[in-house]
Amino acid sequence: MTNLRFGGYLLVAIGFINMRYQTGHHNAVTHSLSIVIPGALLILATFIKPTQKLLEKRNIKLLVGTIVALLVIYSFIN
Repeated sequence: MTNLRFGGYLLVAIGFINMRYQTGHHNAVTHSLSIVIPGALLILATFIKPTQKLLEKRNIKLLVGTIVALLVIYSFIN
């Protein structure tokens, strides 16, 4: 569960850093929020009991890890 929380914190931090460095670009807020919101939802999901049980499954961990990795790549490309 800790690794998933770290992934959520990573997305929130990268999203806000991305927003700061792209202040003059068109749609910077939209692109940054598309990274921050999934990170915040992931952090929230790790604190709710029913979703904790769901997130403990191996396939769900792989899926979430893949989504986090893709969002990190998206933040660098964007």
